[in-house]
This record gives sequence, structure tokens and C-alpha cells, in this order.
Amino acid sequence: MVDYEVIVSTVDRESATTFNDVYIKLVGTKGESNRECLRNDGYFCQGKESSFTVSCPSSIGKLVLIELDIVSVPPIPFYRWLPAKVVVKVHDEPTYNFPIYHWITDREVHRFKEGTALRVFDENHDLGKYSRKEELRQRKKDYRWVVFNDTEGMPHNMKAKKDQKQPLPPEVTFSFIKAREFDYTMNKGLNKLNLKALTGCTDDWPDIRTIKRVFCDKRTKISDYVQEHWREDAFFGYQYLNGVNPMLIRRCSLLPENFPVTEAMVSINLTEEMQEGNIFLCDYKLLDGLQGNIIKDKRQYLMAPLVLLHKTPDEKKGYKLIPIAIQLKQTPAEDNPIFLPTDTEYDWLLAKVFVRGADFSEHQLNVHLMRTHLLAEVFAVSLLRNVPMVHPLYKLLIPHTRYVLNINLLARALLISDGGAFTRSAASGGEAMITILQRSLSSITYRSLCIPDDIADRGLQDVPNYYYRDDGLKLWDILHGFVHGVLSYYYKSDGEVAQDTELQDWISDIFEKGFLSQECTGIPQRLTSVAEMVKFVTMVIFTCSAQHSAVNSGQHSYGGWMPNSPNTLKLPPPTTKGTTSEDTLLKTLPDIMTTARANAITWLLSKQSSDMVPLGQYPENHFTEEIPCKEIKAFQGKLEELSSTIKVRNEGLEVPYTYMDPKVVENSVTT
Repeated sequence: MVDYEVIVSTVDRESATTFNDVYIKLVGTKGESNRECLRNDGYFCQGKESSFTVSCPSSIGKLVLIELDIVSVPPIPFYRWLPAKVVVKVHDEPTYNFPIYHWITDREVHRFKEGTALRVFDENHDLGKYSRKEELRQRKKDYRWVVFNDTEGMPHNMKAKKDQKQPLPPEVTFSFIKAREFDYTMNKGLNKLNLKALTGCTDDWPDIRTIKRVFCDKRTKISDYVQEHWREDAFFGYQYLNGVNPMLIRRCSLLPENFPVTEAMVSINLTEEMQEGNIFLCDYKLLDGLQGNIIKDKRQYLMAPLVLLHKTPDEKKGYKLIPIAIQLKQTPAEDNPIFLPTDTEYDWLLAKVFVRGADFSEHQLNVHLMRTHLLAEVFAVSLLRNVPMVHPLYKLLIPHTRYVLNINLLARALLISDGGAFTRSAASGGEAMITILQRSLSSITYRSLCIPDDIADRGLQDVPNYYYRDDGLKLWDILHGFVHGVLSYYYKSDGEVAQDTELQDWISDIFEKGFLSQECTGIPQRLTSVAEMVKFVTMVIFTCSAQHSAVNSGQHSYGGWMPNSPNTLKLPPPTTKGTTSEDTLLKTLPDIMTTARANAITWLLSKQSSDMVPLGQYPENHFTEEIPCKEIKAFQGKLEELSSTIKVRNEGLEVPYTYMDPKVVENSVTT
């Protein structure tokens, strides 16, 4: 008789406790135990551990996995348990660790591999129905690819089960807390913002003061600054560096042919200033030629502007970035004037408002939805289909896929569907949305997803006070060092990378289903070296965490004041100068109801849940080997140092940049 000591721990989190019966089976290389009930005075309590004995007639060999399932005990009608880990000890053998951190919410049997990471060529025993091949065969049934609305040119996403209460496997759904908070926020968002009474009002805004009175709730230091400074040219330029869309601006060394700005217009030596590196361009060509949405039976307007900015000295900040010319359509024409700061107050202000409206669409659909949410889903589904739980890559990446599939499922159902909130409230909703997303995917390159390459390609290495760049590059370096430390422990040579078929299946699926096999993207089709693997995995983690935080978390702070980020515009832009007034501006801005709906959306998307997991927080015993555990600790220490540096820096800023602070960066895309 061989006795196995089984120690079961439950995560220290609200609702993690179960009052159900828990059953376990131990599986080894020489056999398996019986399925046994773990008697525990009726419950497994959050934050606690309990010890049991499982006896077998003889040794079952080296333990490789466990099976767990729960059985409802009357009068308890539901299944819910969040175990943290199971530790198994047996005489004269190493301790076996089975990390779990996985909600069990049904009567199904759940299998968990022993914590030692193993590549496909490391396993030399045949586990039959428990093999990694069988695990992946089942996963490929559970996680299937599909194209959104059968639309060409879109990345594939996960196919959810239709007409079922639970359309996703339980391991990728929201936690109980997350689900409860999300539903509450969705249903109560308008009330929270004091907007409920406005949702039936289709009137135009009578004046700017009324907007201020209405949108006075849920204020932040940044939102107050935005409301006070939204008209100013310097703040308009600042947002291209440190607002929610820091991805568009690039240094301009040659004016585009379709943007005929002259030196007489801007009163500076353009050639000389471009040579000095002081001229910058923002080109919204992604939106060119698109017809605006129809909202409440009325056509909306969506422009594709070109914006020229000039870096000039400033007494307080050393320099400021100010707009010097705006053209609201891509093709030069008599009815498409180039607006200048010397124009009338409302000509210039309205031109900037149309740019900010274009930026809303460029940000939401290209920078936020496509380049973080949809790509993160591609990375996650490919991981779940091609890489077993025991693989080191799975262990490294799975915390960064948390909630990705659930939040994207909700986005497709509630935001960007035919009757979704974005479709009903944005100029770029409807037909234009799909075109923008298709163009977005076709514009993505591998270099644009890697912040060191992207900053270099946009010529922004030495622009002062570009905090997105400063914090992002530091975070990338920390991530890269961590990923290298972990993966180089498991892969000692380039040959081992090339030999790992599961790793190659993962990257191949991403290339084919995410980037539609387009070689021009530069996305690797195979991973041939340790260095190449480390860079790609760093990009995946950065996209799912830091990049998403940078383009998501500030949405309400910068966009809660609607004139700074209008979701739609009701009038076309002026075709001649000198014809605008405050009344023109107010009639152009979205009406009260449309504004209220969009404001609730941005507040929802910006809101952080109470169970957020900061970057660097890996579940205990997720890795069991000494070197990866040391790498995680070192990683966390470097993130703490960066957070302290950012905090000190922000104390001296009028507009604090916090979105790359590791303490507020989630491990994964969640909203």
C-alpha cells in the first residue's frame, strides 16, 4: 500500500469557496488511483488548505496529472470553486505541484498537469488518453476559429457556442466578481454618470456651459484639465504624444503631395524646420472616402484629416507641439481649405473638433479594438489550440490571456453588432466600421507592434516629454529581459526552438488566422531562434498588457469631456472660411442623447475591475523550477522600481501620465 498526502489550497478570493463535494484522481506513469471524495467538514474555504490521504495498492509511478471534479450537495444548487493548487507528497519521491488557478463551475472532470514545464520532445512516456496530443485534440474542439460576420480581411476570432447559457469554456469566462461588476456597470453606467435623464433627449446642446453642468460627475485630475484646456493648441498637440492615441504622430521630412501647405501660410521656413526635425504629421488616411453612419435617421460626418504640427520653444515646458495647418479631407480642392491658427476663432476651433472626431474613430477601431483586443484574441486562441498546459510557453502566456475571449465576445454582441452601442452612437459605426477594421489589419506590420521599432520608424526617438515612449520602452526592456530569462532556461539552442512542433504550430496559426498569411506584415511564419522567439513573445505580452493600458485606461479622462473627443459630428465641415460661429459648433457636436450613450461606453471601458491582476503577478507555483521563479521575482522587482520612477516623475506634471505604470497595467486585455 502506498499513501499519497494530498494538500488542496483554495484561492484567497471572494466566492472562491465551495460547499460541494470535491473528488480527485491521481494519474502516474504506471497507473492511476481510484476517484476519491475528499471529505473536508463540508467545504473548501478561500485562502485555506486542507490535507488528505489517497491510498493505492502499489506505486502508480511518477505523477503527471490529477483529475478534479465537484458534485453538488443538496441544498446547494450550483457549482463554483476556485482552487489554487494541489500538492502531492509521497515517501522517498520529490514533491509534486499541480498549479490550478482555474474556476471549476460544472460537473465535468478537469485535468491539471504537474507543474514542471515540459516541451513536446521532453516527454518520453505514453499517457494514452491523458497525453498532450489528446489534450490539444479536445482543445481544438472547444476553441474553433471563425471570421466575424464572414467578412473578408478580418482576423479570425473564437467561435462561441450559440443558443447556450455558457457560450465559452468556463476557464476563459469572467470570474464571479468580474461578471457581477461588469453587469452592474453596464446596467448602472448611465445612473452612475447622472445621465439617465438625458437618454431620451435628442436636442442640440444650447451652449458649452450646459455640457459642463451635465458632465461634472466621475471627474479626475486629467478630466478637469481637459475641460479647462481643450481649446488650446498646445494641449491639442500634447494629446498626440500622451493622450489615448499616441500611435499616429510621426516626424515629417517631406510634405505629402496631397497636403499643399506653403511657408506663407504658416509663416515659418518649412524646409529648414523639417531638416531640424521640428515638423510632425498626423495623417488619418485610414478614414478616407468613408461615409458617416446614420444615427436617428440623420447622416453623420467622418473626415480623414491631415494635421501638421510644429515643435516650438516654451518657457515652462522647454517646448510645445502646436498645430499649424489642418486639411479635413485627403484630396486638395477649393471646397477643402487648409485651416490655420490665423483663421477666425470658430473656423480654427471647428477644424480641430473635426480632427478630434476623426481621432475618436481612429483610436477606437484601429488602435484600441484591432491592435489590442482582436490581436490578443488571436494570440490567445492559437495558444489554447496548439500549446498544452504543461508547455513553458503556455505557463508564460496564459495569465496574459485572462478574460480576453469573454470581453471580446461581449464587444461583438453589445458594441460593434448591428444594434450595438458603438454602431448606434459613432460616426464610424455601421458600414464604415468594417472597412476601417479591414484597413487597420492590412496596415499592421510586425515592427509597428514592437515599440522600439515603431518609435524608430516614426522618427520620435528624441522628442521631449513623450511619456508613452519613455515608459513604454522601459517596460519593453523589462519584459524582454524577463521573457529571455524564462525561455532561455528551457531553450538552450536555436535548434531546440526549431524542433518544437507545438511552438511552431502556435506561430503558424497566428500568421495564418490573425494576419491572413500576409508576408508583407513581417510577422514570422516560423520561429527559428531563441532571440526571435523572445522578441515575438515579448510583443505578445506587451500588446496584451502595457499597450492596451496605454490606449484604453484614459478614455474617460480624455473623452468624458465630449468636445475633446466627439463620437460623431452632425454637420459637414465648412467649405469656405469665415462662415462659422459658436452656434455652428453646437449644431455640429453630437446631440445630448448620443453624447450620453457614448460617454457611458467610454466610462465602462475605462473602469478597472476590483479583481484586476497587475502586470508581473504570476499565480503562485505557476512555474515550479527554481530559475523561472527567480526570474519572476526579479521581474516584479524591476516593475516596482519603474512604478516608483513614474510616480516621482508624475508629481511634477500638470497632466500625469500613468497608463504605463505597472501598478495600473493589467496582465491582460479586459475592457
